[in-house]
Amino acid sequence: MAKPEQQLATMMANIPEKTGRRLEEWLALLKAKDFAKHGEIMAFLKGEHGVTHGFANLIAAESKKSGADNADPVAAQYVGAKAGLKPIHDAVVEFAKSLGSDVDIAPKKTSVSLRRKKQFALITPATKSRVDLGLALKGVEASGQLETYNAMCSHRVRLEAPGDFDSEVQGWMREAYDRAG
Repeated sequence: MAKPEQQLATMMANIPEKTGRRLEEWLALLKAKDFAKHGEIMAFLKGEHGVTHGFANLIAAESKKSGADNADPVAAQYVGAKAGLKPIHDAVVEFAKSLGSDVDIAPKKTSVSLRRKKQFALITPATKSRVDLGLALKGVEASGQLETYNAMCSHRVRLEAPGDFDSEVQGWMREAYDRAG
């Protein structure tokens, strides 16, 4: 009979095959959900994802370890069905960095705030097929791709592919950046 340490090592190695995701992906997903209790995690994994009891228990236990609480919030935003949206996020962040050395990139639980002296843009993976780019352009008339949005960001552009973040959208983002200075 295998020792408990060997059994644990085997289960850890089998997580991707038996659950469909690597442990890191599960941890990022759970971090985004912010469950307080082990039982809540178990119910979520078993009920929503069909993970068997043993693997759900193992993943829940790993998520509660102190190191798991340091998961990358951006990685957590782009797991599962939203994983294909990460190149859009990356393109927006790279452009933001090119605007100036004073750009602060501040990941939150469900979005990434781009700030200077104040926030000028917000990147949000809104659906499994779209990233919303919020822009602080108060007073600018909405037209075409540039829609009115909310109080935090007056406008948004819906991005479904990296190519949607074109020179026109970059121009609006540059204007929002300039206004935030």
